[in-house]
Amino acid sequence: MFAQKTHQRAGKVIILVAGLMLLLGSGCSGSSNQEDSAAGKHITGGSEQTSKADLDAALKKSFKESDAPGVVAAVQTPQHTWVGALGVADRASGEPMTPEVHHRIGSITKTFTATLLLQAADEGLLSLDDTIDQYVKGVPNGDEITLGQMADMTSGIASYTEDKKWVKEWSSDRDRVWKPEELAQIGIKESPLFDSGKEWYYSNTNYVLLGLVLEQVTGKPISDLYREKIIEPLDLKNTSFPDSADSSIPEPHAQGYTLQGESSGGKPIDSTGWSPSEAWTAGQVISTMDDLLVYGRALGTGKGLLSSEKQTERLDSFVSDVPPLNQPPLKGDLAYGFGLGKDHGWIGHNGEIPGYNTYLFYHPDLDAVVAVEVNSDIPSGDCPKDVPTLRGGPQGISCDLPADRIFRALAEALGKPAPSPPA
Repeated sequence: MFAQKTHQRAGKVIILVAGLMLLLGSGCSGSSNQEDSAAGKHITGGSEQTSKADLDAALKKSFKESDAPGVVAAVQTPQHTWVGALGVADRASGEPMTPEVHHRIGSITKTFTATLLLQAADEGLLSLDDTIDQYVKGVPNGDEITLGQMADMTSGIASYTEDKKWVKEWSSDRDRVWKPEELAQIGIKESPLFDSGKEWYYSNTNYVLLGLVLEQVTGKPISDLYREKIIEPLDLKNTSFPDSADSSIPEPHAQGYTLQGESSGGKPIDSTGWSPSEAWTAGQVISTMDDLLVYGRALGTGKGLLSSEKQTERLDSFVSDVPPLNQPPLKGDLAYGFGLGKDHGWIGHNGEIPGYNTYLFYHPDLDAVVAVEVNSDIPSGDCPKDVPTLRGGPQGISCDLPADRIFRALAEALGKPAPSPPA
């Protein structure tokens, strides 16, 4: 939906599509702290009722179509938790995927950053109506671009991930540790793309700049803010924002696989140890399924994160009346607010960082959280020629990222479908 590939074109909303991987694993294993609570039970919302068997079947089919190595998926209501794990965490060893793995969640990090922004506004440290030039000099139109417009992606600030020179440098040295100020300046020099508030454009630069603003107004490193303001209050025991120089992932973890920078038909590359610094406050957080379920509910309800006033402001912030969100095929289906997307009534965010693809959404009608973790960012299906895919995967299905495909299958099984826009 909204997560942006490191080198993907982002001048419009892009539903990422591509890729085929050999299916490694079958069957569905449910496990969590409430492993047996969903067995034979139903997840109910409104007039919809979904059984464990329905969810098992949806996961198995969509996982096979995704052609990914492994997946962990979960649906949680206040009464029941269903968790499924399929495939492998490591292609080389064949180690099975388990619900306990640590996982890079990519752009879901933006929800953390926007939450900190709203908290800072609630504390009077800043205003969402402040302009970026009050904190960072040299941004074109900086005296007109507000922090709120950066948070909802209507600022007109270009994404550094679209800079060809940066893409070449990033591709040539996966271990390089990027400073956030470097990333911000790359995006700034290509700005503005349009007058602020007039269009919508998904830009990682917005969220790197917001991270710098938050450090400035609080006088604290962003890692401390995530920990003190979100991770510890919600008791997210296995969630972290690692140092930018640390490319490791806590154990246990799944190996991540990608074709970024490669041609179609190639062998998937293990990107687990690549530097995550290219994402910083736009995509560097690591988490687990148990923590994502807690966090996804907090995002959807605001409980434990924001005052009721700020949560209302957040849920009222969705933008859908500017191009391309107000034009076919997106019109009426997708919207974006302060670090949150709205997709056919589902509220949350997706994430992508090389080798990892994640979905985390909450539906108020069901009072349900759906989370999907896949250790591949390689799409499958009938993909455009310029989108790197693997050889020999399923044909005759739409091109989609693995976590996107699996989330949509689970959403449909829950009676709240969120179909991809037409190609």
